[in-house]
Amino acid sequence: MDMEPAGPTSHVYFSQRLRLHYVDWGNPDAPPLLLVHGGRDHCRNWDWVAGAMRRDWHVIALDLRGHGDSQWSPDGNYSMAAYIYDLAQLIHQQELAPVTIVAHSLGGNIALRYAGIYSEAVRKLVAIEGLGPAPDVAAKRAERPIDDRMRAWIEEQRSLAGRMPRRYTSVDEALRRMQEENRHLSTDQARHLTRHGVNQNEDGTYSWKFDNYVRSQPPYDMTRTDLEHLWGRVTCPTLLVYGDESWASNPSRDGRARHFRNARVVSFERAGHWVHHDRLEAFVTEVSGFLGP
Repeated sequence: MDMEPAGPTSHVYFSQRLRLHYVDWGNPDAPPLLLVHGGRDHCRNWDWVAGAMRRDWHVIALDLRGHGDSQWSPDGNYSMAAYIYDLAQLIHQQELAPVTIVAHSLGGNIALRYAGIYSEAVRKLVAIEGLGPAPDVAAKRAERPIDDRMRAWIEEQRSLAGRMPRRYTSVDEALRRMQEENRHLSTDQARHLTRHGVNQNEDGTYSWKFDNYVRSQPPYDMTRTDLEHLWGRVTCPTLLVYGDESWASNPSRDGRARHFRNARVVSFERAGHWVHHDRLEAFVTEVSGFLGP
């Protein structure tokens, strides 16, 4: 499944004074398809999916704040509320609604919440492992008192403030780290993702583009009741995608799927957390059939 010879064009938009980046794959007269990546990732991780779908869709892929070629938040604000606002601003400013969204992991979590807030703005939604931690994991976190969570967060922020971005002597060294993260990647896939995921430093070394502060877990978030309320407000047809070899908990087994009005869960064999990389052709076929014309 080859990409088109002509790649996407880069654009910027502004949200909460941040200069945020997205790429546009052309075909503006087609219905909009918005691709949202996961944590510590970047918009060019969608290139194979975009290349397969650009003839039928106006494909746009954004870099979340602190990721890819988007600006880092000066105060380290990477809350879910901030991410949701950024997504809402892109859809609002570019007049994309009603928009179709395909999103992965953190991006799926953001997109599902957005679709619960603005249910009329989303036509269809595909979320790859985007429901966040399993119910038992979330419940265990919630048991910690707020003072304990706040202390842990403050210590983590202090630690990140003194942490320098890791430097790699070459793109190949960074590529090997990418392959360690996902053993399903081919060498060509890993090289493409690495090439678009690093910047070269002044001394000739390479570092990942994402801000280290995106690693931080916020001390508080929406409650489980709030999340279930938003999931119940998602009115568009929704496809919840999972990999059989992933660490993520499947919502058809842990009960979270029941909170959606119109959702179907599909799992892929021989796939981990990055289903759209691990089983590209099968994923594109499934998603194209779900999205329809």
